[in-house]
Amino acid sequence: MKYSILSDVGQKRTNNQDHADTYENQQGERIFLLADGMGGHKAGNVASKLAVEDLGKLWEETTFTSQTSSDEIQSWLRTQIRAENENISNLGKLDDYKGMGTTLEAVVIQKHQIICAHVGDSRTQIIKNGELIRITRDHSLVQELVDAGEITPDEAEKHPNKNIITRSLGQPTEVEVDILSVEIDADDVIIMSSDGLTNMVAPHDIIDIVQKDIELSSQTEALVELANVHGGLDNITVILVKFDKGDL
Repeated sequence: MKYSILSDVGQKRTNNQDHADTYENQQGERIFLLADGMGGHKAGNVASKLAVEDLGKLWEETTFTSQTSSDEIQSWLRTQIRAENENISNLGKLDDYKGMGTTLEAVVIQKHQIICAHVGDSRTQIIKNGELIRITRDHSLVQELVDAGEITPDEAEKHPNKNIITRSLGQPTEVEVDILSVEIDADDVIIMSSDGLTNMVAPHDIIDIVQKDIELSSQTEALVELANVHGGLDNITVILVKFDKGDL
């Protein structure tokens, strides 16, 4: 397994409220975490960093193996993410952090599958056989309009309320976490990203870059660069994970 993580402030923002990292547990099992914070110049940065670092440190203490059941890991993710939601919500009651929140993508790597936890409008996608497959559903106003048949997916991409999200960490009530398991094959590539990438770079361009015969780190750099060329209206964060036959 190879991976690359890159985050960039973009062209229009003065600070980076995205945060991403990867952690290994006591058995060498890996989790990837990505968060896109919101809530003012300081608070969004705090929320995303807290979510990633708190969950990462908790993961490091676990003893899950490649043989651990998917149900057990899903239960762990749901419990810890709900606890982190409460933690960020409580901190958000302080004046300096009022109203802060964050999206969250968490991907646990197991043999033959990934386990993905999702809150907000950041995305986890897979490139499989030359096709970009979105495995998370945006928790956003425009996604609800698409689901209700009021607008088309193409209209959603240009909708003026595109950035209004309906679910995040930091809310005062218990957060609902989308969790699913997805089978993976050799040469599959996982793409976790904030909306600073997906709002700026079309799916066919993402596929073209990830299929180039260049290092994974060069692919993340190319994705971020293209998002900036197209305007870089938001912070841009990308995690790429590629599987070889020996991993599965």
